[in-house]
Amino acid sequence: MSVSAEFSPFLNACRHAWNRFLVTFAILAIVVAGCCYYAGLFDVERLADGAPSLASLVSEMFPPDFSRLKDWGGPLVDTLAMSVAGTAIAVVLSLPLAILAARNTSPHPLVFHLCRGFLNGLRSIPELIMGIVFVAAVGFGALPGVLALAFHSVGMVAKFFAEAIEHVDPAPVEAARAAGCSPLQVIFHGIVPQVFPQMADTAIYRWEYNFRASTVMGMVGAGGIGFELIGSLRIMQYQEVSAILIVILLMVTFVDAFGSWLRRKTQ
Repeated sequence: MSVSAEFSPFLNACRHAWNRFLVTFAILAIVVAGCCYYAGLFDVERLADGAPSLASLVSEMFPPDFSRLKDWGGPLVDTLAMSVAGTAIAVVLSLPLAILAARNTSPHPLVFHLCRGFLNGLRSIPELIMGIVFVAAVGFGALPGVLALAFHSVGMVAKFFAEAIEHVDPAPVEAARAAGCSPLQVIFHGIVPQVFPQMADTAIYRWEYNFRASTVMGMVGAGGIGFELIGSLRIMQYQEVSAILIVILLMVTFVDAFGSWLRRKTQ
């Protein structure tokens, strides 16, 4: 048998895979182009008309005005506390929900579907809308921001936790069951040790996201540095706006760096 004949099936498989990739890529490119056209990204005239206004707005933001820097310390602490508290509550609530929403640990298919539907519902409501609802319920301040971030985060964190649980190695689980462990002991001894790194990574990532989202919470009256930002925007103090944005950027950079350090420690 010749070398070309020996490798012919492999070459044909590679050719078919490449053709499928090209077809998939072409379909995706058409869909993306259609969405861009529908959204007006190809409206060059409109974009050109908006460029001078954008340039004028940016020019008004410089130089940044840091004269009220001391006044932003408290709101920054509020924002940080809001993100930490919201993430902690989300993780605590997500653990039991994830167990109920995972196929291999849910006690009944009905419970599985109900929990998955509940998590889908939480994810479908933006945290900004939740913030408005909780501000109306409990008043202004950091508390509604914490509640909004917590409940919105549960929908995503519990989903990731459940998917991690569904992909565990079944061997330790079966060994724990064979040793006579109760269902709760099976979860804590056969499942949790396997998924802890993924859960920790998800929790840290969500905290990083919640810190950025907590700045938006202030815009609906939930306190934090976002409240200062929207106040400066309303009175068109654009130099102050740019200063607040720089402060937020520095804080986000710090939170991301600290989150990366935590991830390395939990691996």
